[in-house]
Amino acid sequence: MKILACGDVVGKKARKMLIEKIPELRQKLGLDLVVLNAENAAHGFGITEDMCKAFFAAGVDVLTMGNHTWDKRDIVSFIAVEPRLIRPANYPEHTPGNGFCEVTLQDGRKAAVIQLMGTLFIDPLDNPFSYMQKWLEQHILTQGYQAIVLDFHAEATSEKMAMGHFCDGKVSLVFGTHTHVPTADAMILDNGTAYITDAGMCGDYHSVLGMKAPEAVLRFTDRIRSEHLSPAEGEPTICGVYVETDDYTGLATKIEPVRIGGRLASAVPMC
Repeated sequence: MKILACGDVVGKKARKMLIEKIPELRQKLGLDLVVLNAENAAHGFGITEDMCKAFFAAGVDVLTMGNHTWDKRDIVSFIAVEPRLIRPANYPEHTPGNGFCEVTLQDGRKAAVIQLMGTLFIDPLDNPFSYMQKWLEQHILTQGYQAIVLDFHAEATSEKMAMGHFCDGKVSLVFGTHTHVPTADAMILDNGTAYITDAGMCGDYHSVLGMKAPEAVLRFTDRIRSEHLSPAEGEPTICGVYVETDDYTGLATKIEPVRIGGRLASAVPMC
């Protein structure tokens, strides 16, 4: 299976670029599954129903969220009925929406996408490792799934790395989101799971985590919150990872970084 997993999309320009580029990337890379973290899509905070529908129409299979899931209140009713929009599975049991999604490809192959949120330096949710252990007992790679993808939305790199090793050999891909900076550690772990600590954001990197720099800098220098943060408006970069898996084992055979446009050095997989 050929998978594209993209990091947090920030703001209008990044949304527009992704909607334009995803159909092209699906064709060029022969993609079977596209996963996008969209928790910052709506001007940096949350997502709306119309934005979700635009991403799905462009060819995104699953949208994941995170700690900004509920920033747009109207998303509560939509996430309850749209299985392709998922929030962290370790939210409390009765939280609206689902924490994982099953995707059936046109040829009948199946993939599962799950999202968890870390607990170090971020919202205090249920233990993600305990949740994942129980979930993996019921969702076994090769037993109904040709691929399993985990978006681990977390602040601490140590927690993300620990989750990668915890899931090694049990899922196809663990990709980190939330910190908005692409890491250089895309690799296949010893037991066959593709891993990256953070896929990076889809947004303008001449910024502070996708937001205009002047206001963000003031919050550090003078502790002034005179304005709301808003997305930077320069050319965005699409960031993520491209992964190939073996349909028989469900494990990864290839992982490469993806960086398209903007200020960062380009990285486009060769297929």
